[in-house]
Amino acid sequence: MPHITVKPFDTSILKEGDYSQTKIVFRSQDLYSLDEMIGVEVDETKFLLHIKKSKESWLLKYDKVTRPLKVNLVKQAIGDISKDLEIINSNITIHKSKVALGNSYEKRIEDFVDIEFPLEILQNSLESETLVPNITRLKPSVPSFARDLFESVSIEVGFGSGKHLLYQAEKNPDRLFIGIEIHTPSAQQVLRQIELKGIENIWVVNYDARLLLEMIPSNLCHKIFVHFPVPWDKKPHRRVISSSFLEESMRVLEKGGKLELRTDSYKYFWYALDTFLGENVAQSALEVRKNASLEVTSKYEARWIRQEKDIYDVFVKSEHQSEERVLDFNFNFDEIFYKDKLIERISKKPILYDGYFIHFERIYRVSESAILLKLAFGSFDRPEHKYIWIDDSICYYFGSIPVKTLTNYKTHLKIKEQLSV
Repeated sequence: MPHITVKPFDTSILKEGDYSQTKIVFRSQDLYSLDEMIGVEVDETKFLLHIKKSKESWLLKYDKVTRPLKVNLVKQAIGDISKDLEIINSNITIHKSKVALGNSYEKRIEDFVDIEFPLEILQNSLESETLVPNITRLKPSVPSFARDLFESVSIEVGFGSGKHLLYQAEKNPDRLFIGIEIHTPSAQQVLRQIELKGIENIWVVNYDARLLLEMIPSNLCHKIFVHFPVPWDKKPHRRVISSSFLEESMRVLEKGGKLELRTDSYKYFWYALDTFLGENVAQSALEVRKNASLEVTSKYEARWIRQEKDIYDVFVKSEHQSEERVLDFNFNFDEIFYKDKLIERISKKPILYDGYFIHFERIYRVSESAILLKLAFGSFDRPEHKYIWIDDSICYYFGSIPVKTLTNYKTHLKIKEQLSV
C-alpha cells in the first residue's frame, strides 16, 4: 500500500486548507507516542493519514481503519501534502488509468443500510401487487448497468483472485453477485477485471463478510459461496465459519438456497461439520462431497490437486422462510461534547460486557477542545474498529458509522455512557 519515508520536519507547516487536490481537515497528536494523525479529504472522501516517527526518518502512510478502496486517493493525498518535504523513499506513483475503477461495481458497507437491490422478481411482485415476503421494502433501483434487473442474488465470501466469482458472473448474467473480500489488493484486482471484461452483474465490497452479512435482507440470496477460507488453526476465533455465521447465512438465504463451503483443510472440514451439526443447531440439512471437480479451478486448487490433496465440499440448505431483519438503530451521540475531564475518564484497558467489549486504543489531541478517539468494540469474534471525533459542539463516528447490528448498537450505548461526563 502507498507510503513515503521522509526526513523529520516541523508538522506545524501542515495547516488546514487545500493542497492541490487534497484538503487537510485537521492534524492531531497521539497522547501516548510521538505519532500524529492527519485528517484529509480527496474527491469528497474523508480518511486519515498516519505519521509514524522514528529518530532518523518518518513514515507517512495510510490508516488501515479509514482507508478508501480507491488506492489512488491515498496516493494523491500523500503526494499533495509531501511536495515540500525531503523524501527518502516513495511508492506513490499514480496510474491515471486506474482512477475511475470501481464506479457502480464498488460498494461500501454503509451503502447497505438502505441499498436498493435491482431484482426482477421484486419488480414483478410490485407490478402484480403479489408481494414477496420479507423483501418487499426494497425498491428496484435504476442502476448504471446495461441491464436494469436481475432474477436473483448470490454472495461469495473471500473471493481471493476472483476467478470463481468472475466465472459465475459470466455464466449467470441474470444473477447479481456480491463479492466480499477483506484483502484490499484482491478487491482492487477484481475491480480491474470487471472493467476489462465488461461484466455488469458484480458488486465488490472490501469489508469483513461476517459483519456485512448482517446488513443483507432476509431470504434474499440464492447461494453463499465460501471457497477455501483461511483455516486459522492457531486462531480459531478468526474463522469465517461459526455458529453465528451459519445463523446469518440461513437467514439471508431464500428457502431452498445453499451455503457452499469448499476447503482443502481436513481440520477445517471437520470443524465446519461440528459447527453445522452443533448442539445449538436445532435443524440442519447437509450434503458432503469429496474431491468433486468444478468447472473453474484456481491456481492454488490446481496445485493441491496435482499434489493429490483432498478437497472437501459441504452444502447447507436453508429450509425455512426467515423473519425480516430490521436495522432501525441510531448511532448518534446526542448531548455528548468535549469537556476537560473527558480524557481522564476514558479507560485505557478493555471494558468487558456480556458478549461484547469496548477498548479505547488511542487518543489524539486535535486542539484544546477537540480529540480523536481510536477504538475497537462489539462482539469478541467480529470487532469493529472506528474513530470518534469529539469537540465542544459535536460528537460523531469519523468516516462511517458502525455496521447496524444489535451487538454494535448495545455497545454504542455503552460507549455513550463512557463518554458522558
